[in-house]
Amino acid sequence: MRSTTRFMALGLTSFVLAACGHKDKDAPLAFVPADTPYVVANLDLLDDDTRKALLTQADTQLPSQLAQLNATADQMAQKDPDGARLMHALVAEFNGKTIETFAQNAGLDLKGYSALYGLGLAPVLRIGLSDPKAFDGFIGRLETAYGKKLDIVNLGAQSYRKYTFAASGTQAIIAMVGKQAVLSLLPADASPALLRQALGLDRPEKSLQDDGRLATLAKAKGYQNWVVGDLDLTRALPMAISGTDPLFASIIKAHAAAESAKTGEPVANQLQTSPSCAPEAARIAARVPAISFGYTQLDTGHQNVRFDIALADDISKAFSGLKVELPGLGSAGTAPFDVSIALPIAQLRTFWSAQADAVTTHPFTCPALTDLNDGFAKLGPAMQKAAIPPFGDMLGLRIVLDTLVPAKDGTGMPTFTGRVVLGSNNPTGLLAMSQMMVPALAQLKLTPNGPPVPLPKDMASMLGQPMWIALGDKAIAIGVGAGEDAQLADTLKAPTGDTGRTGRMHLSGAMYMTWLQLMEAKADSLSATAAALGKSDDPSIDAADSSPEDATQIAADAARSKAQFAAMKAQAARVNSIDAETHVEADGMVITSQTTLK
Repeated sequence: MRSTTRFMALGLTSFVLAACGHKDKDAPLAFVPADTPYVVANLDLLDDDTRKALLTQADTQLPSQLAQLNATADQMAQKDPDGARLMHALVAEFNGKTIETFAQNAGLDLKGYSALYGLGLAPVLRIGLSDPKAFDGFIGRLETAYGKKLDIVNLGAQSYRKYTFAASGTQAIIAMVGKQAVLSLLPADASPALLRQALGLDRPEKSLQDDGRLATLAKAKGYQNWVVGDLDLTRALPMAISGTDPLFASIIKAHAAAESAKTGEPVANQLQTSPSCAPEAARIAARVPAISFGYTQLDTGHQNVRFDIALADDISKAFSGLKVELPGLGSAGTAPFDVSIALPIAQLRTFWSAQADAVTTHPFTCPALTDLNDGFAKLGPAMQKAAIPPFGDMLGLRIVLDTLVPAKDGTGMPTFTGRVVLGSNNPTGLLAMSQMMVPALAQLKLTPNGPPVPLPKDMASMLGQPMWIALGDKAIAIGVGAGEDAQLADTLKAPTGDTGRTGRMHLSGAMYMTWLQLMEAKADSLSATAAALGKSDDPSIDAADSSPEDATQIAADAARSKAQFAAMKAQAARVNSIDAETHVEADGMVITSQTTLK
C-alpha cells in the first residue's frame, strides 16, 4: 500500500500545479462529495512565477523520490514481483526528465484542474489532460516496461485499467474519463457503485464545488487559492476505527487472511468489531475535529505555509488566553538555531488531569482504543507528581545554538556553542534544588539579574568548553562556549511570549544542512549495525533466525533512508532561513512557517 501511495504522490506533483478558477460542471471539484473526509485542491490558476517555484521544488526532490520508489520496489520483489516490476516501470518513465517534461510526455495539463479527495477513505486523484493521446501513450509505455498489459475492465461504456495488490486487498485503477485522468486506490472487490463514483460516472448529490467549503476556508484562514487542503477527522476517524470504510475493511481482511494462514486463527474472529468503536472514535475526533493547510506566499524566493488544527472549545480556552513568560518566546530569533517552547506545567497539569479524569469516568470499550485507558490511568498520577517544585513552576525551554560542528568521525559528540534557558516562576527555587542535587553547584553565588558566574571546571570539562550560569526574574540561563557569558544578560531580558504563543523557531539554511548531516550519519551508523547483526555468525544474537527477506528489508530501509536524506539535503541547499511559530487562538492551534530561499 505504501508503494501505491508513492505512485499517487508523483502524480500529485502535477496536481499542485493545476487550478479550478470557475464553476465548470466537469471541474474536479464537481466530482468531490461535499462530505468527503479529506481533499486537496487548487482554486485558482497559477501564475508563471508560482508555477516555476513549484516545479523547481519538485525537480529538486524528484531524484530522491524515484530512489525511494526503487527501494520500495526492491523490497516488495519477493512477495509481489509483478508489483515490483510495475514500480520500476513507473520510475523508468521519470528517469532523465523534469516534472514538466514528464507531464508533457504523459499529456498531463499543468495549467488544468486537479483534486485529490476521498470516497470514504479511498483516495481519488483527478488531473486534467492536455493531450489524451499522449496519456494513452504513457500507459502503453508503462505496460511495455512492465512486461505485460494491465487488466482492462469495462464498466458500461467506460473502460479502466487496474492492478490488484493481493497482499493488501486493494487495487489501483487508472482511467481516462473525458479530458481527465483518474487514479484511485480501491478495495480489490470494490462494488460497481464505488467504481462508478471513483470514475465520475455517478456524480455526488452535492459536490464540494456546490458546497464552496474550500473557498470559504481559504478566505477565513488567509490561504492563497493555489493549494488548499482539509482533513475532517470527525468523518475520517470513525470510518478508520470502526472498520466500516470499504478500503480499510478490505485491507484489514487481507491482513487477517495472512495472519490466519500463519496461526490458524479464523478470519471471522479477527474481523469482529464492537459497536462502540464508531461513537468512541467520534468522541476522540471531537477533540481535534479538523486540520487544514494552505500556502500564504509562494514564489521563487519564498514558501510560506499555514496549518490550522481545530480544537474543542475547552482546549482552546485553556491556552488561547495564556501568556507564558519565557524569555525569547516573544521575538524571532537571529542565531543560526533558536527554538522556544512554552511548557507552562501548572496549566498543562490542570488540563491533562481533567482529560485523565474524563477517561477514567468514561473509559473506552472499543478494542482498538482500550490501550488509551491505561495511558490515561498513568497520566493522572504523573500529573500529580508534576506539581512538585521545581517542576511545577516550569514555564518553558529555549535553546540557542551559535555554532554546531559535527565530530570528525561523523558519529561522536558534536561541538557546539550557545545558550539554554529554563523558564520558571521560581528560578531561585530551581537553582536551590539544583544545588542540592549537584554538590558542585552549591558553591555558586548567584543574584537575580546579576553577572554570569562560571560553572565549576569539572562540569565544564564534560563539554570541553567554558560554561556560565545566570539568574533572571523568570529563568535560569546557561552559556556554553567562549563569549557566551556576554550574551546571557540580554538572553534573560528577551521578550516573553504574547497571548496564546506556544512556540517559535528560527533556523538558518547552513544550520539546517548541518542537522541533516548529523542525522544522516546517525542513520547510516544504525543501518550498518543492523546489517552487521544480520550477517553475524554469533548465534547469541539470533543470526540463525535471520532470513534473506530480513536482509532485503534492511537493505531497502537503508536505501530509502539515503533517498530521504538526499531529498532533504537538496532542499536545504536552497534554503536561506526557516522561521516558524505556533499559537492557540479561539478556534484552535495555528502553525505557520516562512521559508526564504536563496
